[in-house]
Amino acid sequence: MNDQVDIVSGVCYFLKSKMNFIQLILKASIIVKIVLLVLLFFSVFSWAIIYFKRKTFKNAQAESEKFMSVFKKSRNLAEVNNASQKYKSSPLASLFQSGFKTLAYIKKAKTESHLTSENLESINRALIKASNKEVSRLEKMMSFLATTGSVTPFIGLFGTVWGIMDSFIGIGMEKTASLTTVAPGIAEALVATALGLFAAIPAVIAYNHFLQKIKESVSDMEDFSIEFISITERLYGI
Repeated sequence: MNDQVDIVSGVCYFLKSKMNFIQLILKASIIVKIVLLVLLFFSVFSWAIIYFKRKTFKNAQAESEKFMSVFKKSRNLAEVNNASQKYKSSPLASLFQSGFKTLAYIKKAKTESHLTSENLESINRALIKASNKEVSRLEKMMSFLATTGSVTPFIGLFGTVWGIMDSFIGIGMEKTASLTTVAPGIAEALVATALGLFAAIPAVIAYNHFLQKIKESVSDMEDFSIEFISITERLYGI
């Protein structure tokens, strides 16, 4: 029986605290409310980007592994090109398609079967261009995470300063430094600071994580480009 009473008391205390928190925000000054809305926007949008980027990198890695399995097993580049059409999220598949397209164009334009060093350089340039395009795709919206991580603490700090300033104004008007006068402004300041950190910390962690993923993808694309040039040179010679 006592346990049930404790549970009910705990729930009532939680609801009361929640209501006090909501009331605190509703009674905040217009400037603090604007600061909190801006921070909320940054937080929600950055979490949406984190979800989207996580899904993008997960699909890219999974499809790249499947493509490389096909690439290593097959002896025919034309077959690999047909199979690569299925892996639209794979950076390596996109690189192969670009390299194979350039190779096919060179072979169609040439009368002899052997490739020259200039031909291989053209293929290499096509692979580099495709690699840069894939890096740009993977970096899409990363700048917002970086901005969120660097800007939101200062926006929260602005709300903190404004809340403290309101507290001093309240002290001056009431001509007393009682807790009742000071507490609301300090509480507003703490809420703004907390929300600024809540928006910034996940954004910074996610940005660094995704940046590492991009570096790994760049390394994989460089290795694949070298392997593609090597296979092309071995098949068609110079």
